[in-house]
Amino acid sequence: MRSKSFEGMTCSIAGVLDAVGDRWAMLILRDLSLGLSKYEELRKSTGVTHATLSDRLGHLEENHLIERRQYQTGPDRYEYILTRKGWDIVLVIQALAQVGDKWAIAGEAGPPLRFINKNSGRPVKVALIDDKSGEVVRLRDVRPQAGPGADELVRWRLTKFDQR
Repeated sequence: MRSKSFEGMTCSIAGVLDAVGDRWAMLILRDLSLGLSKYEELRKSTGVTHATLSDRLGHLEENHLIERRQYQTGPDRYEYILTRKGWDIVLVIQALAQVGDKWAIAGEAGPPLRFINKNSGRPVKVALIDDKSGEVVRLRDVRPQAGPGADELVRWRLTKFDQR
């Protein structure tokens, strides 16, 4: 069961969480990014119930993270494809994998999945990059700042950051 909506909250993070919905949806997006696209493939990979899978696919489609395409008639069958917006969520999934691998969340045998540069074959990782110079920035050197869409609650949160 999904939680209460974050609609109306002035927060990009809350907006992304609302669009995704829940942890099952994250696993569905993971699988779509790995090339699975058919309903039964998604069900086999996640082990989720039919009702939950149907609900999450509908939610992801409503939020424009995936689109449903018919690939067979009589009976009608559909596949699910990530949209450009959905592909952007894959960065979040890769970041989760990176943290999980660092802390051996999936076990001591090592990462169950690696992300590599298809051209070089070398591993890649999610990083913070300076928007202008392209240089990698350490997390400890990042400071939040109110943006043009900030409301009073966002500004209040930022006062707490400054007090740490």
